[in-house]
Amino acid sequence: MRIGELSKRTGVSPRSLRYYEEQGLLTSSRSAAGQRHYSGAVVERVSLIRQLFDAGMSSRVIASVLPCADVPGDLDVAEETFATMTRERDRIDADIAHLIETRAALDVLIKANGRHRAELSAAPA
Repeated sequence: MRIGELSKRTGVSPRSLRYYEEQGLLTSSRSAAGQRHYSGAVVERVSLIRQLFDAGMSSRVIASVLPCADVPGDLDVAEETFATMTRERDRIDADIAHLIETRAALDVLIKANGRHRAELSAAPA
């Protein structure tokens, strides 16, 4: 499939797909006219790449863990990607903990603001 169809099927812009290719996250073949052509299996890979980006991983980190999906039988690759994935999971856990703390702080502010608004609306004009 060409880049436009891949974009429609994945919801990822052609510009992002070209970036993924520049970063070594995707590969394509080229037609005689130079148009990119992707296999059907790339749709699933783009979905995985999006998930990893959404989790806050950089393209460099994603490039280092994707070989595990490409070469699942290579022990060296598996060991290296395991360490990277574990570090990334720990980073995500820390991000989640920080977001939970931030949400709790906002809850305190929201309650205080609610009381303040109630006082203001009860005050004589």
